Amino acid sequence: MSSDSFMSSDDDRPLATKSAPNGTNHVNGTTTNGHANGDEDYEMSEGEEKPLVKILILLSLNLKFAQLGIDLLFKSQATRKPGKASLPRKRKKPVIADSSSSDDDVPLASSPAKPSKAKKQNGKAGSNKERVVNKKPPKKKVKQESDASSDDEDEKPIIAKKAPKKARKVKEESPTDDSDDEKPIAKKTSAKSRAKVVKDEASSSEAPKAKKRAKAKTEDTEGTPVKGRGKKKEDEEEEEVFRWWEADPNGDGTSKWTTLEHNGVIFPPPYEPLPSNVKMKYNGKPVDLPPEAEEVAGFYGAMLETPHAQDAVFNKNFFDDWKKVMKDHPPRDGTKITSFELCDFRPMFEYFESEKAKKKAMTSEEKKAAKKAKDEMEAKYTQCTLDGRKEKVGNFRVEPPGLFRGRGEHPKKGALKQRVRPEDITLNIGKDAPVPVPNVPGKWKAVQHDNTVTWLANWTENINGNHKYVFLAAGSSLKGQSDMQKFEKARELKKHVDRIRLNYQSDLKSKVMADRQRATAMYFIDKLALRAGNEKGEDEADTVGCCSLRCEHVTLEAPDSIIFDFLGKDSIRYYNTVQVEPQVFKNIRIFKENKNDDDSLFDRVNTSSLNKHLNNEMKGLTAKVFRTFNASITFQRLLDEQQLSDSTLQEKLNAYNKANREVAILCNHQRTAPKTHDQSMERMRNRHRTLKYERMKLRHALFTIDPKFKKNKKYAEEESDLDDNWIASHEEQLKEKEIEKAEKKFARDNEKLAEEGKPPHDKSVLKERLDTIKDDFKRLAKERGTKKAVLKRDKSTEKIEEMIDKLTDKVKAFKLQMIDRDETKEIALGTSKINYLDPRITAAWCQTHNVPIEKIFSKTLVTKFPWAMEVDPDWKF
Repeated sequence: MSSDSFMSSDDDRPLATKSAPNGTNHVNGTTTNGHANGDEDYEMSEGEEKPLVKILILLSLNLKFAQLGIDLLFKSQATRKPGKASLPRKRKKPVIADSSSSDDDVPLASSPAKPSKAKKQNGKAGSNKERVVNKKPPKKKVKQESDASSDDEDEKPIIAKKAPKKARKVKEESPTDDSDDEKPIAKKTSAKSRAKVVKDEASSSEAPKAKKRAKAKTEDTEGTPVKGRGKKKEDEEEEEVFRWWEADPNGDGTSKWTTLEHNGVIFPPPYEPLPSNVKMKYNGKPVDLPPEAEEVAGFYGAMLETPHAQDAVFNKNFFDDWKKVMKDHPPRDGTKITSFELCDFRPMFEYFESEKAKKKAMTSEEKKAAKKAKDEMEAKYTQCTLDGRKEKVGNFRVEPPGLFRGRGEHPKKGALKQRVRPEDITLNIGKDAPVPVPNVPGKWKAVQHDNTVTWLANWTENINGNHKYVFLAAGSSLKGQSDMQKFEKARELKKHVDRIRLNYQSDLKSKVMADRQRATAMYFIDKLALRAGNEKGEDEADTVGCCSLRCEHVTLEAPDSIIFDFLGKDSIRYYNTVQVEPQVFKNIRIFKENKNDDDSLFDRVNTSSLNKHLNNEMKGLTAKVFRTFNASITFQRLLDEQQLSDSTLQEKLNAYNKANREVAILCNHQRTAPKTHDQSMERMRNRHRTLKYERMKLRHALFTIDPKFKKNKKYAEEESDLDDNWIASHEEQLKEKEIEKAEKKFARDNEKLAEEGKPPHDKSVLKERLDTIKDDFKRLAKERGTKKAVLKRDKSTEKIEEMIDKLTDKVKAFKLQMIDRDETKEIALGTSKINYLDPRITAAWCQTHNVPIEKIFSKTLVTKFPWAMEVDPDWKF
């Protein structure tokens, strides 16, 4: 590197740098913890001496110029502010090396042994260990000064070299205010404007404002005061809801509750043997199975007509587990079942189908009675008492035994999910709470009193060895705190993301293979919102994430594109061609060298080490937080780009769903198009034509009343997709529906008369009604093609015009619904709404654009995110 380039890159650097009050050294307003600024070779203890050595050398050469340099030195140290131009100090290399470095094309060496402390001073700084050591003191200092400030100067994003003046000024004015970390440091601002920024940021609270809430309670969406019973009802509801986000929005971090009392879980009822005449067959003969073996056979029999029963892996796993059960509980008639192909489960399937049909045929009163009995039985399990208040419990039912279905090509699909008993379950309750009694015979495995966790019960399922938990319902205070903290952690990443990106960009050229692989993985997680991924065992589905990618999943396409093709979570295929930076392309080529297709692409990185590194970059940061951050920040940007001032409600909803779709695509929230999608779209198209038909008849009625309307462009245009054949077919369908409706009404009327002890209507009454309907449709048939129509009831032209306008709006809105439905057929919008999009973005957007939140959030989601519903309209992620 030439001396000119060296001087030009550092001519903004101060001559000497004093240590920050918290013990962290800063250069240009950035930390020297080894990574963000790239000044690996500076040693701050010697920083004051090097410029003086230069001055002495200059004095020996030219006294006049040296004296001038000394004057400038003292003047700059007396009056300089952060960001002021100053002499450079020696360094070995810049932060980001030239992209054309010849070293990038050679294979990287394996990770070297950890250098000694002396070597580390002259070698590459910025290792994970060094960063942690340098970060700890300032964090501790900041915590002592104020709990409100969670970010020290080590964690500030580094954007440009001119920023320190602004950053320090804000810091001096408000030591606990770190709001400026959210803004790129790009240009100087006046003291007045900086003060305004601090004031505005400080006034923006994360929790909803009490004053705004009070206003929201007394005003409706249009600003009119709420009076009378409505207000009283709201006040009553407010008393029932525990507003935890006002009392303690972040939780206490350790103890989650003081007292906890609940009734445990509901176990499914014991197995009831099938009627004696319902037997599975083996080699054409009925088999007398004991209840234990019969139950497992019934699990398969119920699924006989599903795609699962056509799957070879599913069938093999079922049969293997069923044979194990029959080893302990063999057929009572001595039949030896050894071949799956000779088994006939059809009698069981037919019995189960007949039972389903009986349930469907139940009267509404019988269904209500059955539901009431079930609700009464479950009532005491649906709620618990947490710190003296009632909270809803989420999944209080223990899953019944059955066959594991899995997702995608799971190797264990078809395996037997064993019945969970009280002896398998550990309860978590308060110390003084009574221990609940199980609703089936047995004793709990254990009872504990751990108030640092939020689960009420847990057990381990037998298929994958996963732990199952019973938590409070989605709208509970503990779940709400967890959700809010998750999204707040993602928002916090805004303050650090620029620095983290600079760090992994510099590590893309690291000489250490592990660091380079980690940086490349972080690049993909950041840019493509990939999941981190975990290693899978042989008995698990072959799904991968970023860290577990194999060489076969990534294909290079010159000059700078990478093709990803792998199965992600839930065996959803991820196929994407991505244009990447040249350095990333080089790295992938290097990582794939001398490897087989089934070798790991990132063989020096795993999820644990990656998350550990991310935690060093920002406390609590994981790959999942990056995913939540990218989803929410992208969603906020897409919504802000929209111009919806004059849009209809349906246009606004379509715009919202379009933004949601783009985020779902980013996160690979795909789904298989529903099997009924085509039929559903055809029904929508018919409904769309029906609306047009109704509008056409109104237009023709208008022409009949006053022919001058034919010249009006608003009414002159004919419906484009309504031909005579469709109209004839549609009117015939309408006729059949009207006749059916009349017949049902006639039957209901007679039933009512019989209950009242009165004689029923004569059939002539029904005949008269049917004749009237037939006459009406004969008239419609005569009107066909004449552009004339007569309405059943006389209406004024003004009324008809009003009806036409309403139908026109309906036609447009329904067309937008059709487009939205079709575009979303292979995208799962709900996943991102529930897990990745900060609900406050939606709540604020709905208030800004006067969209009822119920049009976007289901009742379940509104209940899940009560803390987000009262956010200010101008709130931004």
